[in-house]
Amino acid sequence: MGRIVITLEQYRKEHNISKYKIIKNCGVSATQLNSYCKNQITRVDLPVLARICDYLNCGIEDVLKYIPDELEKEKDIEL
Repeated sequence: MGRIVITLEQYRKEHNISKYKIIKNCGVSATQLNSYCKNQITRVDLPVLARICDYLNCGIEDVLKYIPDELEKEKDIEL
């Protein structure tokens, strides 16, 4: 089974955007944003994700990635 990975932290670093600015402009708590950045959430809050994408001026595909099962198996083989 494939999986969804949150790549918000990578996007944030690539675009030099501070966590503080996201917290302040998107109405999220530091704990909530850190959970997204560390890919440690199990239920995505769609309004929060929409506010983050709106603030970052990006698409959902910029902060969420789908990793098909085949790629996971290939990664395991390479290790």
